[in-house]
Amino acid sequence: MTAAEVRLHDGDTIAVEVRGEGPAVLLPVNPRPVEGPQADEMRRWGADPALGRTLVDGLSDAFRVVAFDYEGHLLRAPKPGTLTPDNVAADVLAVADAAGAGRFAYYGYSWLALAGLQLAVRTDRLTALAMGGYPPLGGPYAEMLKVTAAAHAAATANAAAPPRPRAEPPVEAPVAPSGEPDWSQAEMTLSEAQTGQFVTLYEALRDFDERAALARIGCPRLCFAGSADEIDYEERWGGVRVNMTGPLVDRRAELEALGWRVRVLDGLDHMGAMQAAAVLPILRPWLAGELR
Repeated sequence: MTAAEVRLHDGDTIAVEVRGEGPAVLLPVNPRPVEGPQADEMRRWGADPALGRTLVDGLSDAFRVVAFDYEGHLLRAPKPGTLTPDNVAADVLAVADAAGAGRFAYYGYSWLALAGLQLAVRTDRLTALAMGGYPPLGGPYAEMLKVTAAAHAAATANAAAPPRPRAEPPVEAPVAPSGEPDWSQAEMTLSEAQTGQFVTLYEALRDFDERAALARIGCPRLCFAGSADEIDYEERWGGVRVNMTGPLVDRRAELEALGWRVRVLDGLDHMGAMQAAAVLPILRPWLAGELR
């Protein structure tokens, strides 16, 4: 394994780990398992604290995996005024350059899949593009702008509110009878800067022309989502429905005609379809076939 620090568009640096030999694959994931109370909280919400490590382990025996925790970096060093599609693509290319990957495949999930699409229309260096949990056609750009704007408004209100008494215990998301956290009752814990950067991103994508963009992508491409990947947000979070699966089902024929391999994972929601047990059986053989 090799490690490096890479300078991003705003001068901040991000840690990059490279493992394995073979065709280069960039993964914007945390290669180090999260531990302690943060790991417990992630498990409580259905997330896997070791997801990034498991993905790296599952690919690095056949590929040269370049792992970088881009989302984690943005939460630690937010970029509220500069997180534009151009700068996101520039950051990924800086990581590839530092790893010596002149050409490379890219896999991202959710908004990091969207980042991969933006990358693909800005460079000819991609050997393959895999998008999970975000459709390449019919994406919920307007809906996500509303959700992120509502989150930013809540974070701004929190920043202006009087601080809680120190003796008051922290508020946690209530647990529904099913044992799962009740997302509709969860409190905003992100900062103005953390939420603002995603408003910047989706504002920049307000007029994004998907069909024109897809016509410019020539590398092999894969997209997938869980069949239950649909969330209804109440009014305080924008009052919108974010449906990641519908566009894959409704526009499957069109996507396949454009050269996309489309998979819908039965019974899985947004969190379920990002787990390594769901991703690796799709991603690994597809990459092996396309990058041979």
